[in-house]
Amino acid sequence: MGVLIKVPQAADGARVTWLDGAVPASVPAVGLYQRALREHRSLFARLQVLEGAVAQAAAVMTQALASGGKLMFCGNGGSAADSQHLAAELTGRFVRERRALAAMALTTDTSALTCIANDYDFDQVFERQVRALGRAGDCLVGISTSGKSPNLLRAFAAARALGIHTVGLLGRDGGALAALSDVPVIVPGQSTARIQEAHIFIGHSLCGLVEEGLGLG
Repeated sequence: MGVLIKVPQAADGARVTWLDGAVPASVPAVGLYQRALREHRSLFARLQVLEGAVAQAAAVMTQALASGGKLMFCGNGGSAADSQHLAAELTGRFVRERRALAAMALTTDTSALTCIANDYDFDQVFERQVRALGRAGDCLVGISTSGKSPNLLRAFAAARALGIHTVGLLGRDGGALAALSDVPVIVPGQSTARIQEAHIFIGHSLCGLVEEGLGLG
């Protein structure tokens, strides 16, 4: 089979062009792509309602850094990847050339994750790290499309007990994690993929707002 180099505009049953001149075939996936794009646009058109919550979350994160604290991110699966992504934007650089900011993802230390999961329980993989590394005045940012992950719920409960601020990047109805978040930012969608797309957009917005709030650059 050849290498696909052109996708036509038709929504289904479309002909495709192959690099080696193979016989054109139908690509029903084009319909899936268009449907996903419509869902994405529809959800993003509704994100305006989150502007206030995003500003509040950025203020909490900025205050933690300004007072000498740090940001800790956590999540599972795709949200674990987003945690690493956003922490890196802050320790590295997002837009402005500025000093490094104290941010870490609790999803990256495989020895800690496997030790805690093996010796205790997977539900404690973030909680024990929060108890070990967190200090009053820090901020824990939990990313979850459902807001129901037991390991995030335990981590947020521990953070509250330690005087650590909490921000939840959530989806659907926010789940139980919304009530444990000082600032819940709940994406009004049902599709996991679309919520995750919104989360990284909101995460990037938070990074930009933190840079501005700290007057860095």
